[in-house]
Amino acid sequence: MSLKDTAIRNARPKDKQYKLSDEKGLYLLVKKAGKYFRFDYRYAGKRKTLALGVYPGVKLAEARERRDNARKLLQNDIDPAQHRKETKAMRKDQAVNSFEAIAREWFTKNKHIWTEGHSRTIIRRLELNIFPWLGTRPVAVISAPELWAVLRRIEDRGALETVHRVKQICGQVFRYAIATWRAERDPSADLRDALPPTKPKHMATITDPKKIGELLRAIDGYEGTPVAKCALKLAPLVFVRPGELRHAEWVEIDLDKAEWRIPAEKMKMKNPHIVPLSTQAVEILNEIQPITGEGRYVFPSVRTYSRPMSNNTVLAALRRMGYTKEEMSGHGFRAMASTVLHEQSWPSDIIERQLAHAERNSIKAAYNHAQHLPERRKMMQAWADYLDTLRIGGKIIPLRRARHE
Repeated sequence: MSLKDTAIRNARPKDKQYKLSDEKGLYLLVKKAGKYFRFDYRYAGKRKTLALGVYPGVKLAEARERRDNARKLLQNDIDPAQHRKETKAMRKDQAVNSFEAIAREWFTKNKHIWTEGHSRTIIRRLELNIFPWLGTRPVAVISAPELWAVLRRIEDRGALETVHRVKQICGQVFRYAIATWRAERDPSADLRDALPPTKPKHMATITDPKKIGELLRAIDGYEGTPVAKCALKLAPLVFVRPGELRHAEWVEIDLDKAEWRIPAEKMKMKNPHIVPLSTQAVEILNEIQPITGEGRYVFPSVRTYSRPMSNNTVLAALRRMGYTKEEMSGHGFRAMASTVLHEQSWPSDIIERQLAHAERNSIKAAYNHAQHLPERRKMMQAWADYLDTLRIGGKIIPLRRARHE
């Protein structure tokens, strides 16, 4: 005789546990702790019991469906209990070896080699663009078409640079999975020609000498905070990356030696970098030292001296001065120096070393932070003097001439 929902609902615990039978091996076990659906069966000559759920979380109809599924497995000579155990283990393995799990493991192992901002960008790109669609998929079974379908979502937004960056990150995750024996191949390699090329991206900058002079005069007349103004004045003299400028610490700067030594962990390429300071740069730092010199950062936040200024400080100042994003950017001071110095025939090796661009030989790069330092000191001072000439609107003297006179 089959069970009824009413009988299950009205069943009360007794001193000893008891059963209410349904049919085909299904029954309800009533205990003081609760009501449990069970399925008794025989496999390989042995009597076994399979738990099917707890009432009322599992209703009678669902318990019967689970029993029928177990009976189908038995018809195919599969032990339902062993099948459940193996399925659970497989799901656990898939969770451990899912794309998201592997990606986060790879990220944790490598984030120390990136700047804080770059680390945030990498994990955010995965969280927004990949994990929602591929995060739970076992890394070993993701195919090229499957990855391409997800990348197409980014492409359809028109974010061509982002889609190439995300594909590159995914490739690094797949190669890490291969190296750690969780995958056999990198499907991103099959998509080499599947994405449209990115458009060349040029940093907004100013390279016309007359307009550089106008910018420098605008900076001199800027009426923002002393910290923001000094950061603006120093930026064209050192042409470091905006993040390196705002994270500058007094302990890194030797005003007597006129030298700023940026540790490797702060640099994009993770190599230490020396910035020779012109007399004009030293003067600016002497100007700000009475204000921030007791703290850690040269350019601290307006809210607390325990943090550096916002990454938007210099950019916002440029906007308040009337320069649009198409005209000038925080990175523009680097592009300005690079363009003009090359035009003035300074040796490319010296310029590139001062810009701290990537050294192809990583071992060589670790020892090259002081390379060409005497020449770089001359170039930095000549550059500062050249900017002074542009600022006052005087006769423009080419840097190479200025250096020899």
